[in-house]
Amino acid sequence: MTIDNDHALNFQQQGWCAVENFLDQREVAALAAEVDRFQDEGLVRNVRTEGDGATQSESTANLQLIPLFDKSPLIRALPFAPKVTAAVSALIGDPYLLHLDQMFLKPGRIGVGTRWHQDNAYFKIADPLKGTAMWLAIHDATVDNGTLGLIPGSHRQQYVHERDPNSDHHIFCQPPEEEAVSVEIKAGGAVFFCYGTAHCTGDNHTDQARAGMAFHFLHEDCAGDDLVAEDRDRRPWLTGPRSSGGLLEYGIDVRNSLADEVSTVLAGAG
Repeated sequence: MTIDNDHALNFQQQGWCAVENFLDQREVAALAAEVDRFQDEGLVRNVRTEGDGATQSESTANLQLIPLFDKSPLIRALPFAPKVTAAVSALIGDPYLLHLDQMFLKPGRIGVGTRWHQDNAYFKIADPLKGTAMWLAIHDATVDNGTLGLIPGSHRQQYVHERDPNSDHHIFCQPPEEEAVSVEIKAGGAVFFCYGTAHCTGDNHTDQARAGMAFHFLHEDCAGDDLVAEDRDRRPWLTGPRSSGGLLEYGIDVRNSLADEVSTVLAGAG
């Protein structure tokens, strides 16, 4: 499934939309295999702290990895897939670039969420609808395992943020939680939410780990020098006249390589 007019309208009016079955089963399986590999290779780190913003927690975990593009040819190719570029174009317009990519992993029972925040509290773009996250469910995401929570329409407000002492780098805000919705979505589903939409994730109360990946995309209108370095080594243009399919940034054109990379990962995992 891809973006339709209802999705685009909900994004503009409410600041978010969800798309079931955005990825196919093979793509989900390959991404899940990469999550396992990242763990096996010790690439993930726990950003949860003991309430002082510095001392890593030994009893709870909020595992993250950023960036992803340089650790996985599969993930490097994913933003260039036609269904991704078409979806993001429909939501924020062209031209746009990849702003960042990251993974979040909550281990069973000890996995804790990320508190309420707006991405624009970090990025401060003039129009929060000109940037969007694409949050991909690598495993089924439910309330019990800490799925994404959103506050519809919150992109129209700017909430005061402060330092989160339970994280080594996060900030948080206190929006009206009574207006929140929990987005339960199957593995392979995607949730798009603009830079101004207040969101959080919950704790994982199940025995199984749950992972999500987030890709952030930024329209040219808001891609100022303060956000995008001139070399753009992590920020390839995905549409528009400066798009090279990753050739300029990565030295290789990856526009048509997603299916091959999926096959390569699955062959290795098998």
